[in-house]
Amino acid sequence: MGRPGQTSAHRALLRPGETCWRLAPAGRVAFLMDNQAFYAALLEALQGARRSILVLGWAFDPRTRLAPDGSEGPDDPDEIGRVLLDLTQARPGLDVRLLIWKATLSATGIHPFLRHRAKTWFAGTAVKFLEADDVPFGACHHQKVILIDDRLAFCGGGDIVTNRWDTPAHLQVDPRRILPQHRLHPPRHEVTMLVDGEAAAALGDLFRARWRGAGQDEPAPGPVIEDRDPWPVSAPVSLRDVDVGVARTEPHWKARPLVDEIRQLTLACIAKATRTIYLENQYFTSHIVADALERRLAEPDGPEVILIITRRSPSWFDQATMDQGRNPIVRRLRAADRFGRFRALAPRTSGGQTILLHAKVSIFDDRVIRVGSANLNDRSGGFDTECELAVEGDDAALRAAIAGFRDRLLGHFLAVEPAAVAEAQGRHGSLAKAVDALNADGRLTPIAVGKATWWETFVAAHHLGDPSDASESWRPRGW
Repeated sequence: MGRPGQTSAHRALLRPGETCWRLAPAGRVAFLMDNQAFYAALLEALQGARRSILVLGWAFDPRTRLAPDGSEGPDDPDEIGRVLLDLTQARPGLDVRLLIWKATLSATGIHPFLRHRAKTWFAGTAVKFLEADDVPFGACHHQKVILIDDRLAFCGGGDIVTNRWDTPAHLQVDPRRILPQHRLHPPRHEVTMLVDGEAAAALGDLFRARWRGAGQDEPAPGPVIEDRDPWPVSAPVSLRDVDVGVARTEPHWKARPLVDEIRQLTLACIAKATRTIYLENQYFTSHIVADALERRLAEPDGPEVILIITRRSPSWFDQATMDQGRNPIVRRLRAADRFGRFRALAPRTSGGQTILLHAKVSIFDDRVIRVGSANLNDRSGGFDTECELAVEGDDAALRAAIAGFRDRLLGHFLAVEPAAVAEAQGRHGSLAKAVDALNADGRLTPIAVGKATWWETFVAAHHLGDPSDASESWRPRGW
């Protein structure tokens, strides 16, 4: 629960047992925008690990470079697989465990190859690599969490795979976005939250529960080492001395009950927002979220809704399902937007190239900020496993920091400083109008949905690829 002296208003939205799992204090919080910042802080934190490194992931590639320099060669010292092996050799007592989703079906085709590569890479070493498949048919383990000594925790939307690194500049061409095959990958946007203290320890408990769920013994906690400050120097502190909510999704499966804290928190935040709902997400197909937003857009004095999303998904499966499920929802919200408060926009580079938006961020007014793995689709609400962190502002300084990060996010898409976003919002009295005014070169383009097609209607009606619970994994909705 909250610390002594906190007001009940602080806990109005983050309610343990309902909209979050736990509410735990953190001395420091950092918002790491794009994986240049995330990977740099991660490399520094890994090198400082003394007791344990615990990794939850959707996918993992040991060849992922944490500090790419535009060249690619064998055994690059910044490859995460090499880093982990070197650490276990230098520190024999270091407990390194990776728990990654074992895909029963792989729409992208990457999981079997990554699984084989990671198993081979770590075979016969001190690194424990394990796959988890304790979810319903078609569901996935989608949590992305990394724990260092139970004192630091990274939680966000990005995976440790080779095509995720980028800078906030999202350059049209960047030789550092290099793949092992020497090809360059497209620009990509990610956000990760870094926390310390009891908030980090709570995510350690989450990892241990997942490890046991995969049929393994609980990792030994080991001694707590307090002889050094584990915080990465490369990660500027965004917030200090705040309570952090940990929210989860876990599907109903066998004896395990449904956990839908993330969905409940989303609905509560939408209902309470007064001025601005800012959403960055890979997908936007959740009918429940769309219904809640439509109700708020119908209010004459309701909040603005700004959605930043990828113009077109890169994989054939997502194009055939998620993009098709998104279009009717965007079309419906635009039709319901009688007061001109809804924007659905896609980012692109200065040269017009699509920026793959993979972040999962939501900011409600300047009151609540959430970063994690959950998409704005139905499966993230009750079918896959998800994890996110949330902070609720209860004083002017905290709320200013939340608004400042939102302005930083928008500013980096619009190629302006955060102060320019804040100034334009003050001048126009509206964040949506500020975006319109600052978007003269079209760096944020309206999502084009076109006319409805039979396939789009079919996908949306039956939730193809996007079941909301375990019952729909075998039988699409309406069948």
